[in-house]
Amino acid sequence: MKNNRWHILLVAAFLVGYAGLVGAQNLASFEQRITVKTLDNGLTVIVCERPEAPVFSFFTHVDVGSDREFPGITGLAHMFEHMAFKGTDKIGTNDYADEKGALEKVEQSYQAYDQERRKEIGRDDQRLTELEKAWKDAMTAAQKYVVENQFGQIVEQNGGTDLNAFTNNEETGYSYSFPSNQVELWAYLESGRFLHPVLREFYKEREVVHEERRLGESNPHSRLSEQFVAAAYVAHPYGQPVVGWPSDLESFSMTDAQAYYKKYYVPASMIVTIVGDVKASEVMPTIEKYFGRLPAGAKPEPLRTIEPPQNAERIVILHETSQPIFIEGYHKPSAKDKDDAVYEALEDLMSNGRTSRLYRSLVRDKRLAARTGGFNGFPGSKYPNMFVFYAYPTPGHTLDQNRDAIHAAIERLKNEDITDEELQMVKTRAKADLLRGLGDNAGLAFQLGTTQSLYGDWRELFRRVDEIEKVSKANIRRVANATFVESNRTVAMIESTQLATAPAAGKETK
Repeated sequence: MKNNRWHILLVAAFLVGYAGLVGAQNLASFEQRITVKTLDNGLTVIVCERPEAPVFSFFTHVDVGSDREFPGITGLAHMFEHMAFKGTDKIGTNDYADEKGALEKVEQSYQAYDQERRKEIGRDDQRLTELEKAWKDAMTAAQKYVVENQFGQIVEQNGGTDLNAFTNNEETGYSYSFPSNQVELWAYLESGRFLHPVLREFYKEREVVHEERRLGESNPHSRLSEQFVAAAYVAHPYGQPVVGWPSDLESFSMTDAQAYYKKYYVPASMIVTIVGDVKASEVMPTIEKYFGRLPAGAKPEPLRTIEPPQNAERIVILHETSQPIFIEGYHKPSAKDKDDAVYEALEDLMSNGRTSRLYRSLVRDKRLAARTGGFNGFPGSKYPNMFVFYAYPTPGHTLDQNRDAIHAAIERLKNEDITDEELQMVKTRAKADLLRGLGDNAGLAFQLGTTQSLYGDWRELFRRVDEIEKVSKANIRRVANATFVESNRTVAMIESTQLATAPAAGKETK
């Protein structure tokens, strides 16, 4: 115990010195380098001047994810993310005038096929076969106009790197980096794919997404995660898989995707952040020229559905030929709640590295688990979400033993104050984590964009550290007692029918 205390103090001293480097990158410093402007169409632009190297990174944040889907179109947000790389009326085609007509025929033939396919009474199988052939023939005819991957090729040929995108439960993001002399090309490309997106190869790409779904279904841990959130959320869209349900991936159409785009990809729901060797006074006119072309539209109304309070423990058990795993989650408020900094502190205390409570107890001391941890904000943070604990048992140890050890750690939180050293470590690491997050253009662009969207002010990125600094021992106990109760708990576990090889001990994750 004495040696461990000295270890904590030494690490804390190191982190204090490390976090002291934030001085040159504090809020006041960034306020001098950041310009925020809302264009006439409602789109928000953030420019951060960082001239260390002749490059810049950008992040386009769209305030929509699977949260705006409903039965019948689940997976459509992710699908549109894929389509955003297919090009425009000028990129990705060798003859858009003819391609447009060919795509209209694809959609007309698909609608006829799908209508017959979904008939519950009176379906004509011969007609269905004919309609399917007509649809596939129309796709083949449209394919001859496609210039494959032209959007990505233009980016790469002009020095672009790290072309990427993501969709999650509540947002969609697009990013890459460019040499600083390519601002106008970037603005043209990035605005163009949201001004005139062309849903070419839609049904071909739908099958690609469906294959992603199948790959997930083949992974026991993915199946467990899907069942876990489905059990935890009975009303809110957080309970839906981002990739979509299989039947929806076989049914939603190009017409559905167009409607989704028109409603949710409006400038009022978009934030574009550019960080690097740029000057706001020089790039803002270019950004206004190109992104100002996007037609204004009303920001979609807030989500109506609120997850009702959970009043009984829910348990999901999968029997798999797989590494066993134990997961439990507790409902908690959104990231905008006054106590979210306390949950962030709890996450750090319980799972951040080898000094964390769960690692020391389950992995190092009792050797019950190969990996263990806890994390705040699952499966998202915009809406009320969950605080989750997990453990991968080591061979010879059971799920029940790991569950009991996690519960013992939780009860300790509820009944005993954390130590002064632990509290100081949490606060010091928060400062160090902020510094690391500011280290590269792409990471900073991402953080500024997501923070602006979630809180309405990018400055909250720095204020979060201040909020964690205010967390007290009493706050920790109060929140733990209010949250970590049996009636608020959802449990999911894999019971192995044949024990698989366990992950290597000591490789904990946060």
